[in-house]
Formats: sequence, C-alpha cells, structure tokens
Amino acid sequence: MIKILDSKNKNFDKTLEALLSKRKVKVQLNSVSVIKIIKDVKKNGDKAILKYEKRFNKNSIIAPSIKQINRTIQSLDPKVKKAIDLAYDRIYKFHSLQKFKNISYTDKLKNKLEYKYVPIESVAIYVPGSTASYPSSVLMNAVPAIIAGVKRLVMVNPGQKGKQNPAVLYAAKKCKIKEIYSIGGPSAIAAVAYGTKKIKKVDKIVGPGNSYVAAAKKEVFGDVGIEGMIAGPSEVTIVCDKFSNPEWIASDLIGQAEHDNLAQCILISKDKSIIKKVNDEIINQLKEIPRAEIAKNSLLNNGILIHMQSDQKIINTVNKIAPEHLELNTKNYKKVVGKIKNAGSICLGKYAVMAMTDYNVGSNHVLPTNSSARYSSGVSVSEFYKRISYINLSKKGIETLGPSVITLANYEGLVGHAKSVEKRIRRK
Repeated sequence: MIKILDSKNKNFDKTLEALLSKRKVKVQLNSVSVIKIIKDVKKNGDKAILKYEKRFNKNSIIAPSIKQINRTIQSLDPKVKKAIDLAYDRIYKFHSLQKFKNISYTDKLKNKLEYKYVPIESVAIYVPGSTASYPSSVLMNAVPAIIAGVKRLVMVNPGQKGKQNPAVLYAAKKCKIKEIYSIGGPSAIAAVAYGTKKIKKVDKIVGPGNSYVAAAKKEVFGDVGIEGMIAGPSEVTIVCDKFSNPEWIASDLIGQAEHDNLAQCILISKDKSIIKKVNDEIINQLKEIPRAEIAKNSLLNNGILIHMQSDQKIINTVNKIAPEHLELNTKNYKKVVGKIKNAGSICLGKYAVMAMTDYNVGSNHVLPTNSSARYSSGVSVSEFYKRISYINLSKKGIETLGPSVITLANYEGLVGHAKSVEKRIRRK
C-alpha cells in the first residue's frame, strides 16, 4: 500500500524527511561496487568493459558497425521516425533561444574586459537502455550540444545481446553522432572518462541513468566534467485539488513510476477524497501497463500521498522535496507557482502533463533529481559551454589601479603578487 501522510499529524515533518532520506540512501548505496568497476576499467580497459557487458547485458560488441546501425534503423516504424523528427525540431527551436552573447566592456582607463563562451570540445551522452530505450534522451542531450557547437559527440547506450534500439540509433543519426558504443552502466562511464584502446576519452559526460550510473558519474567527476546536478532515478510531485481528474492524476503517477524501481512519486492535496480516488485508480490502472511490476515497486517503496491543510504548507513542502518534475494540477496554480523555488520543471494546469515534457514540448527532460533542484537546473545549451575571461590592461589602467592591488596583496601576505604589479608601474 502507498504511504499516506497527513500534515496535521504531530510528527509529519520528521516522517516525511525520513521517507525522503531513506530513498536518497538507496540511490547512493551503490558507490562501493561502482568504485570497484571503475578501477577495473581504468586498469584493464576494453577487456574489463566486455566482461561487464557479457555479465549484465549479454553483449559482446563494444562498437556496432555503420552497416549494423543502418540495418537496425531500417526496421524502425516510419511513424516513430516522424515522431522523432517532430521532437527534434521543437527541442532545437526552443534551445536555440538559449544561446549566450559574449560580453565586451572597455572602461574609462581603456582597460578591455571580455567574457566569451567557448564550446566544450568532446562530450559523451549516456542514454539508458537494456530494460527500456529512450530516443528522447538522445535528443534532449545532443540537441543543446549541437547548438553550443560541441565538435565531438559520443553516445553510449547499452543494448541486449549486441542489439541496440532502432529509435535510439535513428535519433543519434538525426543528431549526426558518429561515435556510438553499445555499452552501459558504470563501466561505460569509466570508459568515456578515462579512455581505452577503442574509446577515446571525453571532456564531459551528460545524460540520465539508474543509481549505478549516477554514482559512477559522481566518482569520475573531477577527472571529467558532469552536469551540475544529480540526474538519477526519476521523480514527480503532483499537487491537485477537488477539481482535478483522479484518473488523469493516477496515470501521471504511474507514468513516472514505470521508469525505475527507485523512481519517486508524491501526491499532495488539500482534498482527502481525491487522494482516496487516486489511490483506487492506481490499483486499477497498474493492470494496464507492461512495466507494472516496476511501477508497483516504485509506488509501494517510494510513493507518498499527502493530505495538507493550506497552500502555504504545500509550498513549503514542495520546496523541501525539490522534485525533478512538478505538476500543479489545480484551479488556482497561479496563486502558488511564484512561490515555488525548488523544482526541475513545473507543469501548469490540467493539460500540462509531465509525459509531454519528456518528448516534444521543447523543454529539456534531463533534470535535477534527489533534491538537487535546490541548487541546480536541467540540461540546457549552457551545459556545453565553458566561459573564458579575457583581460587587456592599458598602461594608464595598471598605473591607476595597481597601487590598490599592491595594498590588498600585501595585506593578504601575497608579496609576490604585489611585486609583480610594482615592477610594471615603477617609474624610471
């Protein structure tokens, strides 16, 4: 049975915190085994990768040939190709608006300061596979990288018995990705982070994955870049009221739960009756989906239905949860939306459903999870830029500003700093 909480209860805050923390611990528990795999790949390269591929994915192919890729794509339903094309166009259009302008500033002393955005040279995109395949994740990561101007895009995507999903391969081809590897899990993250004979290392790794993948990305960070967030098992929080459709709400919760056993679905409402109706609907609707077992495990272990008495309490709780996806499926969402500060994305109103944002609305679906929406954002074009400052000082500039720098440098005990300025402004 899904856990039901009432904010009137004395220990509500502690209970909610305990439930959220329990799931976070589950997500983070995989670090020990992940470290072992990463060390093995660093030491043994392709040999180690093949060992883990055979063990976990029954796969003995690291890099499919162009012929294999094209043959696989040919089997794809034209309707799916058309849907991918539409999603690509909409994602490209929205993300094109995110381009940055370089800054150039010259002060009255004729010092010139510039701030330029430079694309990262090589990026690996992790696309989940094996149990499910996500062509949408290819687009969500590759399109912003293309717009930023990344020169080398690599895709790692686990298959089964050497076979990758045709839609994933078509999306990769649509994004002109030439390096494709049929590998997954922590060993794939290690491969692109450190390189092997067959795989050249990259500068940054992006893309969502299960808890093992998220743990692996955290372990390699520093040797390679990752997103400034935790892109782990999915989450949704839905706020609904007496005007909401319980059948729709239940469907939204199940839609998120079917991603992963560690996915988290939370429902919040001031109306007790709709909470019961949604709970009943979930039981009925679980019978209708192929991934029912995964969705059921997710909802039973991590799902929470919460009854609350006030909008302010709802706002405070949502900001505390900091969900990846938030649906404000209420008549008065305009009253609360401005006060929600912590969420990866926010769907407003009864028709704005999270499942739409996962595909072709145009916004990005690679979003911060595990409460990292408190301090980070989803993938955007900015993820694929570095920012470099350029400084050109005039003679008058250093002579005017230099004495103040010398004072501060000496105060901080950095005499070498002070002298490097003194030598340039010393008058002969």
